[in-house]
Amino acid sequence: MTEAASVGADGTLGTDLPPSWAVTTLGTVTDYGKTVKVEPAEIPADAWVLELEDIEKDSSRILQRLTQSQRQSLSTKNRFDVGDVLYGKLRPYLNKVVIADTPGFCTTEIVPVHAGPALERRYLFHWLKHPAFLKYVEATSHGMNMPRLGTDAGRAAPMVLAPRPEQTRIADQLDTLLARIQACQDRLEAIPALLKRFRQAVLGAATSGSLTADWRKDRETPAWVPTSIGDLLDGKPRNGYSPKSVEYETSVRSLTLSATTSGRFLSQHTKFIPESIPADSHLWLEPGDILIQRANTLEYVGVSAIFDGPPQSFIYPDLMMKCRPNNRVDGRFLYFLLSAESTRRYFRDHATGTAGNMPKINQQTVMSAPVNLPPMDEQVEIVRRANRLLHALSQLEQRHTAAAAFTRRLTPLTLAKAFRGELVPQDPSDEPASELLARIVAQRDAPTDTTSAPPPRRGRPPRALKETATMTKSRQDDDVMGQPYLAGHLRRFGSPASAEALFKVAELPVADFYKQLAWEVDQGHVKDNQTSLEPGHAAG
Repeated sequence: MTEAASVGADGTLGTDLPPSWAVTTLGTVTDYGKTVKVEPAEIPADAWVLELEDIEKDSSRILQRLTQSQRQSLSTKNRFDVGDVLYGKLRPYLNKVVIADTPGFCTTEIVPVHAGPALERRYLFHWLKHPAFLKYVEATSHGMNMPRLGTDAGRAAPMVLAPRPEQTRIADQLDTLLARIQACQDRLEAIPALLKRFRQAVLGAATSGSLTADWRKDRETPAWVPTSIGDLLDGKPRNGYSPKSVEYETSVRSLTLSATTSGRFLSQHTKFIPESIPADSHLWLEPGDILIQRANTLEYVGVSAIFDGPPQSFIYPDLMMKCRPNNRVDGRFLYFLLSAESTRRYFRDHATGTAGNMPKINQQTVMSAPVNLPPMDEQVEIVRRANRLLHALSQLEQRHTAAAAFTRRLTPLTLAKAFRGELVPQDPSDEPASELLARIVAQRDAPTDTTSAPPPRRGRPPRALKETATMTKSRQDDDVMGQPYLAGHLRRFGSPASAEALFKVAELPVADFYKQLAWEVDQGHVKDNQTSLEPGHAAG
């Protein structure tokens, strides 16, 4: 398919591509699905072995880089080379795509895709992360729990093709813009931890006396009294009730744990209960009731929240306990005491349960938690001051949420703009994508010369060559960096040569050799025929 089209941020293909562009399929312009399988015994101990869990979703950052000796993998792997685009086909919605910077071996759930000289590998990389491609693989992947993109479906995936020089211009601009977006997202991701620390600092100051130290200077106020949470409650905490919920609407709604996990009451986290609850039941919540999570992960066990919903509108589950303040304590200040880090630490230290069970605290643990109690007038002042700070914190959280949501939209919007031809200007002198596409198809369909022995496999030269080859050159040399250095050697060969043969005469270290080769292929100085190399069309 080569008709004009456009690509929207929502993953749709329209009809507004530049006239010099074309729409084709991934299998037409790449070798998608053609892999070289390698058994564990054939993998060198120092070789990079990449698994899907090593790649961060969406950002495509490599989280860890392990060798075969470290990983001790026992499964068949796919071989990949420098510059291959590595596409995670298992659960493709995780958006795991990387460009290999060194040779290695990967799980068969990762497909190495060789771009070839007709495609800028970074252009291909960005297309595989485009909303249109993601929408396609979501629709065509098979498997309910662990969906994966099939090989045939991958080859049939849509591919928007720009002229070859424009691909590089687009990739350069995307690299710059997406790096800035990612840096912005990384900074935003650090903010919740800072806001959490600020919140704990406010609660710590409120419950230690430092928040009202200046207020006490000009007053003769009684000292703070050591006490326990149990002395501040109107009766004992009471556990909730968790009957089986139903999907249809009933007259009784019960909170779920997530209704209070944030430390604030969120009324949208409820479920319907098919039972009648007496009007005088302790399960009905009243404004000002404090709910404590008596069972959760260790991070959240003991989290408290003040119920501020309508009276007798909700009941609460068995994994929570409810308490009410007595006349010795302001209800909001009691909530501060329960939420302070010192009290939360006490709950964690006294939680019970094995590693396989959810940590729990009981009524006695809550009641025995030690606290210090100021006089009532100071409690009121503390609540006033703390509420002002916590309100400012809430506003910051809302702004952060809005900013994070906005930046999440920036990457797909930028990719959509790039693949509509709107990110960089078109150059009329560029060869149209239709001609590039015709040449790709012609090269793919050309008969293979079988009169000579097949060249060695493409990939990392054997260890013996590294030890015996004379490496007198460096990529920093003037006649190498930015020059068609390898293309010159290929011209002297007079016929296509393998990567191994070219490596022997290049006199470059392996890392420099592959970097130089990748650059010369991108620039058109060297033509990569998958199994052999020859001089390209670019002038040398």
